[in-house]
Amino acid sequence: MNARTALALTVALAISFFAGAVDVDTSKLPPPSDKKDVTFEKDIKPVFEQSCVGCHGPKEAKGKLRLDTLAGTLKGSVDGKVLEPGKSAKSFLVANIAFLGNEDDFMPPPKDTKYPKLTDEQVGLVRAWIDQGAK
Repeated sequence: MNARTALALTVALAISFFAGAVDVDTSKLPPPSDKKDVTFEKDIKPVFEQSCVGCHGPKEAKGKLRLDTLAGTLKGSVDGKVLEPGKSAKSFLVANIAFLGNEDDFMPPPKDTKYPKLTDEQVGLVRAWIDQGAK
């Protein structure tokens, strides 16, 4: 492996690693829901269908992120994983739907009135799902 290939691989791995971790003030995140046995199909998919799947679904997958299936959500985007099961407070996805961190990454985009912003309760449910293993 030549030096140029090694450098490119190192940069790609670093981008992928940092895409999944986000540095936000976790005290500003809505707390995880107390609901037990949260699953993607039963609890999270309906939330994502309301606010996310229009841009991250089968017809359009911005950033190659699909939020209409569990597999697609866990796979992540072109920038890497958007969540790590068990660690909702460090989730790129949670920061974006809670409107924390980089404004350019907020989802749905603040100026997009077509899809409703997730409520604190919905963000808390997503957090509980991730903390419970994202199943």
